[in-house]
Amino acid sequence: MQPSLFDAHDEAIVPLVGPDLTAVVHRGALAPDVADAALADLLAEVPWRQHHLTMFGRRIAVPRLECWMGDPDAAYAYSGLALDPVAWTPAVAHLAGDARRDAAAALGRPIDRFNAALINRYRDGTDGVDWHADDEAELGARPLIVSVSLGASRRFQMRRRDDRSTRRDLWLHHGDLLVMADATQSAWLHRVPRERGAVDERVCLTLRHVESGHRPPLPSEP
Repeated sequence: MQPSLFDAHDEAIVPLVGPDLTAVVHRGALAPDVADAALADLLAEVPWRQHHLTMFGRRIAVPRLECWMGDPDAAYAYSGLALDPVAWTPAVAHLAGDARRDAAAALGRPIDRFNAALINRYRDGTDGVDWHADDEAELGARPLIVSVSLGASRRFQMRRRDDRSTRRDLWLHHGDLLVMADATQSAWLHRVPRERGAVDERVCLTLRHVESGHRPPLPSEP
């Protein structure tokens, strides 16, 4: 068995508190040199794609590069995009296995194997993702989302769907791991806002489990 990439330090486990919110940040889950190597591997291995959405009759580029990766049957759809997974790369598969163990330790309970990952590449501060929840039907009623941040630090914001005053702001840094579980996706939204000024590249590996038989019949992206 390969040694885990993640370091377990209880003092680095930071719970986020709020109604219907089950979320934990593991600060520095990856040591700096390990995070550096993981970032280099992902930039080299992952087949990045520029997706487009049609909004108000216009075809608009998604403000980031993406890759949907996972098991062959882990198809996924969001915002009108139908995504079929590319095969796991060695680096992503290794990170996924270790992130599962780290997330289970942070939550204090066992979790199922991840069978898919949405990998986002924020090239600079003009890339981001707007308010949303990872609540698609194929993720089940209580999705578990685990993300590994690599590269530049970026703000991560959360707020309740029914109360904007509940917004939480935190920074996710190189090597941090974020866990969102239970009712979080049904009660809360999250985003990575765009940033002004010079911002270096960031890659975020977001792991999840896709249930079979739920993807709506959407046309493939041209």
